[in-house]
Amino acid sequence: LYHIKRNSALGNADTPARQRRGVTLKKNQIGIDLFYVLTFYGDESELEAQRLMGATIRTLEDNNVLSPEIIRETINDPAYQYIANSNLASQTEMIRTEFLSISTDELSKIWSVFFQTPYALSVVYKVTVILLEGDESAQVAIPVRNRNLNLLPLQINGQPVIQQVTASTGTYKPIFQDTVISIKGQKLAHPDTQVRVFNQLITPTMVKDHEIRFRLAELPRGILKAGLHGVQVVHNVDHDDRDQVAIESNAVAFTLRPTIVALQIQEIDTFDDDPRNGLLRVSLDLEVSPQQRVILLLNRYDEIKNEGYIFSASSREENTNTIDFNFQQVSAGQYLVRVQVEGAESIIDYQGTPANIS
Repeated sequence: LYHIKRNSALGNADTPARQRRGVTLKKNQIGIDLFYVLTFYGDESELEAQRLMGATIRTLEDNNVLSPEIIRETINDPAYQYIANSNLASQTEMIRTEFLSISTDELSKIWSVFFQTPYALSVVYKVTVILLEGDESAQVAIPVRNRNLNLLPLQINGQPVIQQVTASTGTYKPIFQDTVISIKGQKLAHPDTQVRVFNQLITPTMVKDHEIRFRLAELPRGILKAGLHGVQVVHNVDHDDRDQVAIESNAVAFTLRPTIVALQIQEIDTFDDDPRNGLLRVSLDLEVSPQQRVILLLNRYDEIKNEGYIFSASSREENTNTIDFNFQQVSAGQYLVRVQVEGAESIIDYQGTPANIS
């Protein structure tokens, strides 16, 4: 590793993390690109260095995308205990390697930084992008109660069109695993109508030309995952003696929110009025996969201080509905707890018992 550079694309897309008064709104984050020089040595009479270079380039091209599985296997390798706590596998951006074609002059400048080291056969690769997130906690506001969203669909003759997917209890009501979903649109009714959701086809409980309803509870509980999911209306049409043809609507997304069913504080460090460190275990009604990004949001419950904290979940090896969060430097007090799974946020239970970190 000989050079590090800020990723320009993510640098331009990043929004300010602080208000004008200096209050942190979100964790600071920087995307960086890593530049590596790979050097090959060996018996030149048998072209060992050149053969090593060819094998290395071929391997990097075959694995030019470092998938979360590859990273996770490396982290779990007993030979690399010093990176056992890395969360690189859960970052949202893809990591890939890129061969850089550089001139002899540029390569000589790279080698000039290696003092008193003779040049050997080398190639240069870039690894992009690595996201580094700050440790400073952010002040997260209570969520907005109401949102207004208007959509104008593109209509196609004969094809069902979805305009809106909401909970049947109201347009702005949250959607949970036992919610009745309402699909509103045009040309939805058909003698053989099904709904595709979570890659499953189910028969809705109510079908009208402008509205379809179905129950999420009819789906196998194990396939329900918190997050953003798409819905389609499918009309199965018979054409004489030919096979059945499916006419599909446009896909519209809805957010399935998790619900916190239990909180347990463990391994807390306490000393007078010092900030607390510890582990908060959260049980959800929906399972979370190892690939999903899970965030813990804490907001001070009392009126003594206006404090908020954000923490990422510990890594997981399998699907689970029990998530552990290591928290640091949290002031003693009672906190409202929320969990975000891929952006799907649990609802604050104002009537419930807040987390007591003391």
